[in-house]
Amino acid sequence: MNDSAAHREDWTASEELAERMIPLIGALRREHDVVTSLHGHRLLGLSATGLVEVHERVAQLGHERLPIEDSLAVLEAIHALAPGASSLDVARLVAGHASSGEPLETYLADVLAPAMGAVAAEPTDVVLYGFGRIGRLLARILIAHTGGGSGLRLRAIVVRRGSENDLVKRASLLLRDSVHGRFAGSVTVDEEAEQIIANGTRIQVIYSDDPATIDYTAHGIDDAIVVDNTGRWRDEAGLAQHLRSKGVARVLLTAPGKSPLKNIVHGINDDTITDSDRIVSAASCTTNAVTPVLAAIDEAYGVVKGHVETVHSFTNDQNLIDNFHKGDRRGRSAVLNMVITETGAAKAVAKALPQLEGKLTGSSIRVPTPDVSLAVLHLTIERPATKDQVNDYLRRVSLHSKLRQQIDYVESPDVVSTDFVGSHRAGIVDGLATIADEDTLILYVWYDNEFGYSCQVIRVLEVMAGSHPIVLPERREVTLQG
Repeated sequence: MNDSAAHREDWTASEELAERMIPLIGALRREHDVVTSLHGHRLLGLSATGLVEVHERVAQLGHERLPIEDSLAVLEAIHALAPGASSLDVARLVAGHASSGEPLETYLADVLAPAMGAVAAEPTDVVLYGFGRIGRLLARILIAHTGGGSGLRLRAIVVRRGSENDLVKRASLLLRDSVHGRFAGSVTVDEEAEQIIANGTRIQVIYSDDPATIDYTAHGIDDAIVVDNTGRWRDEAGLAQHLRSKGVARVLLTAPGKSPLKNIVHGINDDTITDSDRIVSAASCTTNAVTPVLAAIDEAYGVVKGHVETVHSFTNDQNLIDNFHKGDRRGRSAVLNMVITETGAAKAVAKALPQLEGKLTGSSIRVPTPDVSLAVLHLTIERPATKDQVNDYLRRVSLHSKLRQQIDYVESPDVVSTDFVGSHRAGIVDGLATIADEDTLILYVWYDNEFGYSCQVIRVLEVMAGSHPIVLPERREVTLQG
């Protein structure tokens, strides 16, 4: 047998194993509220080819190669154990079993003990106020997360009517996206009820331009969290208008919030959210991308000072061609120019990491790409570092630490920005680009400023709702020494 035939045979065998994984993944979600992932990459809804591909991809991103037959064996054993509501990382369970020396069933019974009998959280209604780039991605994620009716439930979107066929246009924008591709499933409309129906989820479309006068209870919505995606209001007084509407309990802003609002970066300071916090901000995409990496570096090396330069994809507030704009330079064509602009991300980091107050400066260059940005962190550190040491540390942080949902790591000479479209992580460290020279450290951090940020928003939503299931295996602390 030649090499080509052997590779084809290996791929076919992997697809056969992946096909056996699909019903197990679905049954765990539907019957037990168990969400499965592979180093943070969700498995639910993937095709057989997609499952094989994600096994290959995690190896290419610096993780240890994971035999698909090992994933299948773990899934079969989990299904037999029938744990309760939980989030289980199959790759980490495989690795843990390999190092345990125990029979698979014995190992899993011990690790999954905290999830046995775990009950899913009561459902929480979610309303998206605004349905632009972030709003539609949040809708996609919420719909994909819908399982047995527990957790976060997308109930409505609020927009201003744009045209007579507004409902059809909104549904079409949810279904088709030039950057993120076609919605995974079906999207239809019920024009009489003014609802969008996506994969069986009925989403009420409410037309209003006043956040304070909507009666959500008239649509069966109560104690809802309103996610304001408009960016129109960023202070407490403006966002508090939502709380005057019937059926609203809390508000989450998808933009940096003005003091005294808490700016939350999930994984860093989400534990500061209390039941008394009625309005919370999820900060900015750049703040979410760089803060976890800065936290990890500060813990290991100590950050003396630094500069954050973001090479940021253009956004909808810029002009397609030269025209008047109230902001400096942003009136020039976004698709033809690199545009120097300001960013508040460096100062915003200190709201989540107070120890970095006054230590960081920041600036930004908008570039002619529609999505995925790059942050360059130029840091002066207390303890000397080498490139290999820093990269090994950040790779292990991405695999095992409490920041593994936020930080990813890649080593590839060929990756470019489009390779990170759809990343679930807040930021991805490009290890080959790292520069370290004693007390100087330069890191390059990619981030999907739309989808990666939206995933962070969902995580904050889950904290506010108390709906995130127990995560197993438990994440551990990562040190420089390993």
